[in-house]
Amino acid sequence: MAKKNHIPEVDIVVDEKAGVIREVQPETRLRSKKGHERRVNTTIYVILILMSIVWLCPFVFLVLQSFRGESGGQVAYVIPKQWTLDNYRFLFEGVAFSLKALVKDLPAIILTVITNAAGIAGMVAFLRRKPKNPFEEKSGNLKNALLVFGVLLVINVMRCVDSTNCDFVRWFMNTLTIALFCAVIQTIMVLSVSYTLSRMRFKGRKLIMNVVLVLGMFPGFLTMIVLYYLLKMMGLTQAGAVPGLILISCASSGMSYYISKGFFDTIPKSLDESARIDGATRFHVFLKIIMPMAKPIVIYTILMAFMGPWGDYVFASYVAFGHKASYNVAVGLYRWVNTNDYQGYFTRFCAGGVLVAIPITALFMALQKYYVEGVTGGAVKG
Repeated sequence: MAKKNHIPEVDIVVDEKAGVIREVQPETRLRSKKGHERRVNTTIYVILILMSIVWLCPFVFLVLQSFRGESGGQVAYVIPKQWTLDNYRFLFEGVAFSLKALVKDLPAIILTVITNAAGIAGMVAFLRRKPKNPFEEKSGNLKNALLVFGVLLVINVMRCVDSTNCDFVRWFMNTLTIALFCAVIQTIMVLSVSYTLSRMRFKGRKLIMNVVLVLGMFPGFLTMIVLYYLLKMMGLTQAGAVPGLILISCASSGMSYYISKGFFDTIPKSLDESARIDGATRFHVFLKIIMPMAKPIVIYTILMAFMGPWGDYVFASYVAFGHKASYNVAVGLYRWVNTNDYQGYFTRFCAGGVLVAIPITALFMALQKYYVEGVTGGAVKG
């Protein structure tokens, strides 16, 4: 006989004449605990499904409109009546694959040879290196080698692309350049500051943390005018907007140390002390011991640093004002529908939005596991 999932409720009645105590079943219907949990879970699932549908609706609309062949920016239907790829073809008009992009100057040739040689040498070293301990996997070495070689290959192939006559590709390359530089520089700065504030004790440490916390409460829009004039004095606006945006994005990145520091606080300090006793320096402890254990927070920091410049519009339009070649993809696509023919460029704008969303969506989905681990791990201690 199957065991019931509920405890029966009874009412106790005292019979004074008979001198006994009786248990009387209540008239109300007993509710099963398992049934109650099922109803609650069903309600939560329904709410989450509705929220997901609402969240995906704009993206689905964007994708459908990017394949629409009918002209016009505002239509009374969602599914296109005529499907076409002309909107995507328009984005890459004027792109030419030419070897002249690689051989037009000697520094580019030297840099290409060095990067390829470094990639191949790194791959061979990774494959031939013996593991230092039985817990180290050789598969990780192969993955790292292939990743380095793949990045170098993509960089060299993209140099062969002549995009001088294609606005979208130029804007996309500007955005990618800013995002990659910010991802590398910000990650190094944030992790260094976080490790310093988490492991070291020095005079003024609490004061620095409190001052940074107070400064972080002020919005960045308050400094836009000052930053613009500083960049203008250094020649980093309009034609120099790309390095200017990299500088501004990385200059104050050390202030975003909170989550990384919280993650480092969860790592036992006894590991650092053991390595220091064996003669390791602070840098070796940070690089060889802490970083392998802090993989989730490293991935989280890289992802956040990459996503920031990728969708930047306000400050990017402010710095690159009036110089078309220095736009990032967000500013360039907005200029299409704002200054040109809105009815004719709307579907092209949608196609560009889809291509911009694909890389960041794929990156986020691939690193989602580490993203969640980094957030939850860094939120435990402060």
